[in-house]
Amino acid sequence: MIRRLEFAIVALVLVIGAFSTGADFVFFLVYLGILAIGGGYVLTRFGLSDLEAGYSLDRRYAQVGDMLRATYTVRNASRLPKLWLEVFNPSTLPTPLPGRAISVGPRQERSWVARVPLVRRGHYQVDPMVVRTGDPFGLFESSASVGSGTTVVVYPVAEVLTRWRLPPASIEGSSTNPERTIQTSPLVTSVRGYVPGDAYNRIHWKSSARHQELQVKEFELEQTADVWLILDLDSRVHTGSGDDATVETAVRVAASVSARALVDNRSVAMAAEGQRRVILPVDRGARQHQKVMQLLAAVQPVGSTPLRDLLTDTLPRLRRGMTAVVITPSLDRSWIRPLTTLRTRGVVAVVILLDPSAHDQASLEGTGGLSPALVESRAHALRALRYTLAEHELKSYVLVPRVPLADQMITVGGRMAASVR
Repeated sequence: MIRRLEFAIVALVLVIGAFSTGADFVFFLVYLGILAIGGGYVLTRFGLSDLEAGYSLDRRYAQVGDMLRATYTVRNASRLPKLWLEVFNPSTLPTPLPGRAISVGPRQERSWVARVPLVRRGHYQVDPMVVRTGDPFGLFESSASVGSGTTVVVYPVAEVLTRWRLPPASIEGSSTNPERTIQTSPLVTSVRGYVPGDAYNRIHWKSSARHQELQVKEFELEQTADVWLILDLDSRVHTGSGDDATVETAVRVAASVSARALVDNRSVAMAAEGQRRVILPVDRGARQHQKVMQLLAAVQPVGSTPLRDLLTDTLPRLRRGMTAVVITPSLDRSWIRPLTTLRTRGVVAVVILLDPSAHDQASLEGTGGLSPALVESRAHALRALRYTLAEHELKSYVLVPRVPLADQMITVGGRMAASVR
């Protein structure tokens, strides 16, 4: 807009000077300006005609650390060259998709690939592709949108917890490991040939017809029961920034624990409350894993509900044999009381504490860190919290940032090892 105003002022001065002085050179400048402005308008007006363009993303679902690839194609079907085209995709990605300025000859095609790293979990919008052109003086501009927008969901990293096991359920007819059984259970794993003594109600007639001999079903004991993940999103207790924020550690823990539970053939449910309360019903398998990861990709510590209230409302949903995994940076001991009622109901509870001082220190590295008084106060509160949990025989871990979860969450002989500090 400013450049157009400047050109208008210069043009007006030249026209006034030409008619007031009658100088041929000034008239030459006026005609040259008219030719340049008219040519720029025509060049911009037809700059996008007979042009075909498109783009494609190699994935809509990814994980932190993956590389997003966008493939662009621009084809000129005209007999005239396209001297200057700017191609880009507006987006909300942490690292924007790089645009490119190109020229395309007559009846030619240009293709290229843009790559950006996905460094942060979340739901991101990639807007339609924009093709823009203009004149060399920047007076005129023409643009067009191509294709449709899409959403890219970036999942958090689910670490492999090689030395950690969820507590077994205390219900009859279940097992913490896959185990063959002669009892009938909902888990049919395979078929085998019939031997004398097998019950007729275990014959699998479709397999028998296919093999032309009797086949009977084999069963496994149902593995330990449901796991409930309770994620504290109270904004008043979360701290830190970037990858060293307590919420990022909490999300990685929830993703890793849910992945481990689903691998162990356990059903998983989740409860969290940010801007609204979300209850993910119990389910198992790949579909549930995708639901959990989509939820964890979006959660933020923007809630105002204390963990105590979330537990009070959620724990009545748990039945005998289930396991509750509570993930929180809260040092307030008031939320322990609802957990103390679980033992009498046959529900096992595991508490995963996120050390707020360690996360703050990592976030403020190089800036002086926290005051010693605040560090000591938080350390005292954390020790008191762990002591109270131990009094009520509630298992707990304390996690710090920048240390793999597998090195901090270790179960030895059915007991938890001390967490890395």
